[in-house]
Order: sequence, then C-alpha cells, then structure tokens
Amino acid sequence: MKDYIISIQKQFEYYKSLANKTIDQLDDDKLFWQYNDESNSIAILMNHIAGNMISRWTDFYTSDGEKEWRNRDSEFIWGNKDKTALIEKWEKGWRCLNNVIENLKEEDLGKTIYIRNMGHTVIEAINRQLAHYPYHIGQIVFIGKMVQDSNWNSLSIPKNQSSNYNAEKFSKEKRNIHFTDDL
Repeated sequence: MKDYIISIQKQFEYYKSLANKTIDQLDDDKLFWQYNDESNSIAILMNHIAGNMISRWTDFYTSDGEKEWRNRDSEFIWGNKDKTALIEKWEKGWRCLNNVIENLKEEDLGKTIYIRNMGHTVIEAINRQLAHYPYHIGQIVFIGKMVQDSNWNSLSIPKNQSSNYNAEKFSKEKRNIHFTDDL
C-alpha cells in the first residue's frame, strides 16, 4: 500500500505537469478560446477541475465530497479573462488535493468517505479522481494542441519518434521504477 500512495502522488503530479506544460505554451487569450458555445475552453476546464478538487479534498475525511457551497454549474463558466485569478484557483485546488495525499497513511486507505451520500473507500475515492482529472487534462492538452497547431511542442513521444524512444528505453537494464521517474 505504501507503493500505491507513492504511485498516486507521482501520477497526480504528472497529470498536473501535462496541464501546466500545455498552459505554458499558450498565449493568455488561447486559454479562453472555445471551439463553439457547447465546448469548454481550457480556462473552463481548469476552473471545473479546481472546483471539484476544492470540494472533494476539503475536510476529506469528515464531510461529504460534494460540498453544499459548491456550485458545479458555475464552474463551466469563466466569463472574465483574468489569468491570474484562474491560476490562483487552479493552484488552490491542487493544494487541497496534495494536502490530503501527502498526509495519507496506509491505515487511511480503507476508511469510508462520502461523495453525494455514496460511500467510497479512500482508495475508491482517489481512483475516481485519478480517472476524472486526467480525463479533463487530456481535453486541456487536446485543445492546446489544436490552438497551437504547428507550434505545438509535444508532451509525449513526438510523431514518428516511437522507434527512437523505444530503442532508448530498451537500451537500459530492466528496473522497477515509476513511469514518471524516467521522463
């Protein structure tokens, strides 16, 4: 279970880094670009992820993860173009998550927490969010790639570079490390 805790810490850090590396490639105005009225901008996705994190991870063990004060619908509106406020909320959400994860003990993993009155073990709740956040971060990366077009700097194995990447990986001895340690 200790390996599980280390793994989830690294995975959350990895996915946050993908979002941040995307944001770093964009001019501020591109954070607010929407394909159409029904789609989300990167800013909206960041606002939603942060809102979810603040709700889920605040008082994690003692209150329902869907807080009464949360207005989920408003997370899908980011009307202003204030990047500073957006980044502050984004970082606040990640601090809420990291505060719980960094203090997680093996004996906590079997505890029950609630989200919308539905019981989850701590492991189930973590896994739920470890699926939810990368889902939206993938959308952030995709939108970033669309708006950057040929100016996009790959965050993964660049096109037509798989053979080189694999050759480099297979040139090393077999080892037990987390996949993020070798990036």
